[in-house]
Amino acid sequence: MTIHNWLDDACKQWDQFALDWSKNSLEMWETGSRQSIIPFFIEYVPSGAKVADLGCGDGYGSMKLASLGYHVTGLDLSSEMIEIAHAKTQGMDHISFVQGDLAKLPFRNQEYDAVLAINSLEWTENPLLALKEMHRVVKQGGYGCIGILGPTAMPRKKHSYPKILGKDVIMNTLQSWDLEKLASDNGWEIIADKGIPKRGVDYTKLNYLAKDLQQSLSFTWLFMLRKK
Repeated sequence: MTIHNWLDDACKQWDQFALDWSKNSLEMWETGSRQSIIPFFIEYVPSGAKVADLGCGDGYGSMKLASLGYHVTGLDLSSEMIEIAHAKTQGMDHISFVQGDLAKLPFRNQEYDAVLAINSLEWTENPLLALKEMHRVVKQGGYGCIGILGPTAMPRKKHSYPKILGKDVIMNTLQSWDLEKLASDNGWEIIADKGIPKRGVDYTKLNYLAKDLQQSLSFTWLFMLRKK
């Protein structure tokens, strides 16, 4: 019988995902589910800020931020993702990458003006610990931009369901409404939020729904937090 080690299993699985992820990242960030994230981010965090992109994957989002004048450090658990990110951004200024764990960030206290964590917090074994680490490395009054997968987003269906069968998983059940309370109770102020709808959902026709119901129809829900 093998013992489930969340961190080791997550490293292995994300290493396996790396090549396929990288093939799709341009589409995701430019025209797909992540296209509205950078515009949302730059509304609140000024160009020139020092940013940690936590769960950076192949570095495409980090690259977009660096091209807009941000000083970016991308961090990912997967060594394969980091290797791809280095190759993609070779020769670019103001960008670097490091392998690391969101729950044990290799950064100094208050080192960053902002952190970006898109669909990464829910993949940690202890989201509260990871959120506290984000709080630690952000300057007073700095920002945390966090995206949480919606409850019926395909990655949820694929990676959460096996837990019901008694199998080991690397995705937590953290939902957007959980993050709201978790952040508010642990040193963050929520200053803005925005839904990225699932394909086929038109939010402009759903204004009559309560926010938690709109969140249920999201692919990702974005939050902009400010450190108290």
